[in-house]
Amino acid sequence: MVKGKTCAGCRKPIGHGRFLSCMDEVWHPQCFKCYACNKPISEYEFAMHEDQPYHKSCYKDFFHPKCDVCKNFIPTNQNGLIEYRAHPFWMQKYCPSHEDDGTPRCCSCERMEPTDIKYITLDDGRKLCLECLTSATMDSPECQHLYMDIQEFFEGLNMKVEQQVPLLLVERQALNEALEAEKSGHHLPETRGLCLSEEQIVRTILKRPTIGPGNRIMDMITGPYKLVRRCEVTAILILYGLPRLQTGSILAHEMMHAYLRLKGYRSLSPQVEEGICQVLSHLWLESEIIAGASGNAASSSASSSSSSAAPTSSKKGAKTEFEKKLGAFIKNQIETDSSVEYGDGFRAGIQAVEQYGLRSTLDHMRLTGSFPY
Repeated sequence: MVKGKTCAGCRKPIGHGRFLSCMDEVWHPQCFKCYACNKPISEYEFAMHEDQPYHKSCYKDFFHPKCDVCKNFIPTNQNGLIEYRAHPFWMQKYCPSHEDDGTPRCCSCERMEPTDIKYITLDDGRKLCLECLTSATMDSPECQHLYMDIQEFFEGLNMKVEQQVPLLLVERQALNEALEAEKSGHHLPETRGLCLSEEQIVRTILKRPTIGPGNRIMDMITGPYKLVRRCEVTAILILYGLPRLQTGSILAHEMMHAYLRLKGYRSLSPQVEEGICQVLSHLWLESEIIAGASGNAASSSASSSSSSAAPTSSKKGAKTEFEKKLGAFIKNQIETDSSVEYGDGFRAGIQAVEQYGLRSTLDHMRLTGSFPY
């Protein structure tokens, strides 16, 4: 019997029998309980968090980070420390091993494929997550509504493109072949869009493909499209299979290339030209995100005459929560790009536009070939 001692759990005398002494208190064995499961802790070792005891297993369940990819606990490294990777925007946590074990990433949002969700496999091997798939633009006819939206956006900036420039959605192979046939230009290592000036024949996607066994794209129907040079620009090509916001941001970028060529802007450095094209892409994204924030309620009653195979979230103004987040991600990619032409060019361009306005910036570029400072 422990005289004068009271159990810290039930506040009754310890009395005769076994007792525990821990945390500067004494306890009946059945009263020393895990804060998580409320069951007695009988093991010799236990964990503490914010002055509360836990079974080691309960503590691990509650506080040890789990991998968002394989769903297992993230293992400790050779020093006994928990080490994991996280996407800088989405904060998707994953084991370091997944960077080298072939785990696929979505070609749009860059998130890794979890083991319990099967991404879509496009015909060129790219992977597309199911959330990006809901607004993916899959064929040239489907993309024309988006093209008209962006033409209206340019017109609203007093930058109307008078010439009718064909817009074609293409597979990666067709885009790469067109890139090789083009005699000039400066492009990212992975090209997703192209503004063409040369006459050539391009294979374009005519009909939205279907999803077959194993979540693979099938029944892709393509056809030849002959580009005829009637002006400085023969066509704009965009890689198929990307969400509407990403397709639109690429299209706005390539539309700006077309505008500069058609309006006679000459001798622009890659940094200035790519920079101002990224500015227009960024401005369009901002307008879409703002429109989506105010247009969700109004769009819920809107009717659409488009094919039932077309993504419902592509309606102008209507944005799901994921699309808003994806738009912010694409904007962030533009803003944080580390390349000289695209990243530094954008930051110099947006600074000039914010300080002097878009029209004055373009006028200065026409005269000097550089941004105003």
